[in-house]
Amino acid sequence: MSTIFSGSEIVEIGIEIEKNGKAFYEEVLKNASDDNAEVIFKYLANEEGKHIAVFEEILDSVKKYEPIEAYPGEYFSYMKALANEHVFTKKDVGVSIAKELKDDSGAIDVGIKFEKESIIFYEGMKKVVPEVEHKLLDSLIEQEQVHLSKLEALRENF
Repeated sequence: MSTIFSGSEIVEIGIEIEKNGKAFYEEVLKNASDDNAEVIFKYLANEEGKHIAVFEEILDSVKKYEPIEAYPGEYFSYMKALANEHVFTKKDVGVSIAKELKDDSGAIDVGIKFEKESIIFYEGMKKVVPEVEHKLLDSLIEQEQVHLSKLEALRENF
């Protein structure tokens, strides 16, 4: 089995996910009708921007990294499957999804899905980046969990 993704390609997918997340939250912020939703969407857009910078730092360390696998391509195949399921891996999809939404409630639901998928993807990413980067990924995962909690609390108010 050949390598489906390299470590750097997986990190680049992470960057794309965060770019789409940032664009999504910026777009839904424009149409937010609830003050609490507006505050959360603005916060999340800023957070996704910070995550882009973190992934760009990680990118340099994974250029030539090859994880130890049970069979060639094991983790990369898994990550391809996760990437195919993630709603925000395609270029510029964040804005287009946001424009289709009719209200804050729909934006919150999409945001929750995005944050959950990101957590799963970043957990998987830990297997294809050097161990020295795991603390950074753990930090990002914790931040995504906070984002998820904020969105869940916001949804309860609707």
